[in-house]
Amino acid sequence: MPASVPGMDWSSSLDVYDEYEKLIIRMNTPRVVIDNAVCENATLVKVDSANKHGILLEAVQVLTELNLNINKAYVSSDGRWFMDVFHVTDENGRKLTDEGVIGYIEKRLATNPCVLPLFGKPVGLDAVAEHTAIELTGTDRPGLLSEIFAVLGDLKCNVVEAEVWTHNRRVACLVYVTDEDTGAAIEDQQKICKTEELLLNVMRGNSNIREAKTVVSMGFTHTERRLHQLMFADRDYDKLDETGGRASLPLKGNDNAKPLVTVDNCLDRGYSVVTVQCKDRPKLLFDIVCSLTDMEYVVFHATIDSQGPQTFQEYYIRHTDGRPVYSEAEKQRLIQCLEAAIRRRASEGMRLELCTNDRVGLLSEVTRIFRENGMSVTKAEVSTRGDKVADVFYVTDTAGNPVDAKTVEAVRQEIGLSILQVKDDYMHPKSPPREPAIRFSIGDLFKSKSERILYSLGLIKSYS
Repeated sequence: MPASVPGMDWSSSLDVYDEYEKLIIRMNTPRVVIDNAVCENATLVKVDSANKHGILLEAVQVLTELNLNINKAYVSSDGRWFMDVFHVTDENGRKLTDEGVIGYIEKRLATNPCVLPLFGKPVGLDAVAEHTAIELTGTDRPGLLSEIFAVLGDLKCNVVEAEVWTHNRRVACLVYVTDEDTGAAIEDQQKICKTEELLLNVMRGNSNIREAKTVVSMGFTHTERRLHQLMFADRDYDKLDETGGRASLPLKGNDNAKPLVTVDNCLDRGYSVVTVQCKDRPKLLFDIVCSLTDMEYVVFHATIDSQGPQTFQEYYIRHTDGRPVYSEAEKQRLIQCLEAAIRRRASEGMRLELCTNDRVGLLSEVTRIFRENGMSVTKAEVSTRGDKVADVFYVTDTAGNPVDAKTVEAVRQEIGLSILQVKDDYMHPKSPPREPAIRFSIGDLFKSKSERILYSLGLIKSYS
């Protein structure tokens, strides 16, 4: 309680105290500005806030949840303050005009993201008790997803949401299920234990090359964030040879398809400088920042510039203990992990979309038909909205080659031509042409008055 001041009445004292509290709140609350006037082809999202570990990932995650394209970004977080500018467009390459979306971004970025439910997601903080989460990792093989859904169907577990990633012969799967009898989360502990046991046997298969893992939980998780963690923990950035030993990650496709990742040291400022050049795609920034965070690196400065189909990204980082990347072994591991983070979301194969009324055993039946026709699922996104399902599968043949068109049509005939559609132009939505720009390094960040001040004070410095 504030002490009384001579000559000031009690109500005035309370007013002063309230104003002081408001000042403290304003000083520590993130300031978010969304500007549609500055840039002709993108909406600017500006975030200023007190700095904390992971704040960049939180900001990128909010934009990623809305499926926004981040075309450019400038990050500076030396000292106790975090300043970030994102140039974003919607899925169609246009500026943000929906007031609901704009208001949501402002609210989420100005508040602890853990407090608010996820936008547009059926599984969130308000629905934790309604679903059971199942995490699976192991060695990938043809027909594995069919076996997983068959076991869940036999156990009367209804799949309401799922996402599956495969990379480098490894698979990570996050499935949200309900008890078919109750329509809610599974509460029977014996059933939970049996589910874990049977799924673990499926994940192990006949191979003992790498350990398989199955975890059933009731907690909330961000699906894509968790899939990155699962694959990183499973070391999908390493490759197994036929005897189970480790070998270097193979080059997939042609040389132009491989991301170019370099790590150098800026010794005069104590940073390591990571540069990434690769084909641009949605959520790429999120994937890279996830990997850096999982490896316990802190991004102090960054610039992201996507021109047409290509992107150039540069990060000034240190380990959480304050040191840069010193050893050659650590440098190579960082490069491998970033390459894996870029590749593991990349969708291989033909995209098939399943839209129909939900029913018990649907996923088990559909994936069984895939398996019986020699189709292997490389990625899957399963979603339920009320009594409707909207599922996406990326498929190849069992050898990883494109699926024969006759096979696809035979599968569609069996499942239903109106139910299963082929969508093969999915990765890069058309964007309006952007003005040509010159690629720049982080030194080009310091164009505004505030940035020039930071530069003149020596708080940030060009690497070039």
